[in-house]
Amino acid sequence: MESPSIEASGEEADLARRIALAAAGSARDAEAELYRRFAPRVRRYGLKHLRDEQAAADLMQQVLLVTIEALRAGKLREPDRIASFVFGTCRMLTLEIRRGAARRDRLLMQYADDVPFADASLAPRLDHERVAQCLDRLSERERTVLLMTFYQEKPAAEVGAALKLSAGNIRVIRSRGLQRLRDCVMESKEAL
Repeated sequence: MESPSIEASGEEADLARRIALAAAGSARDAEAELYRRFAPRVRRYGLKHLRDEQAAADLMQQVLLVTIEALRAGKLREPDRIASFVFGTCRMLTLEIRRGAARRDRLLMQYADDVPFADASLAPRLDHERVAQCLDRLSERERTVLLMTFYQEKPAAEVGAALKLSAGNIRVIRSRGLQRLRDCVMESKEAL
């Protein structure tokens, strides 16, 4: 696998200058183009040095995020040397990733005998029918808040706006609804 080119083209340097000179976040097209140009090279660097597809993808995201943030903040003294910055960041983050992996491996070896075996077949099973019955016992408002919060994944402010209630009130309703749901499920479980 060949080593990625560290030389920045004139166009990449121009993109870096545009990002550095613009107000933070206002040069999105230049940021996207810079990302598009460097992403494959950073990914190849990650594959070569980390030898893991997912680690290389994570490295690519992290390096380009650091690069764009540095450009936005004006921390790059020489935007013309953007490629050197990108691959210097690659090198530093790769070392950090390797140190973290080595530290995890050492801890695992040290404490492997102390970690209990987790059998996935022993995991508690959800009784969907019981949960549905308990949801039906809740007030309509509590049920609506719980469904919007957990099923539709809406934040309290958005749920509150839809129901014409404050976000604080939504959090109280959600907390009480969860407690009633939990009590109902546990009560039904004990009855068996």
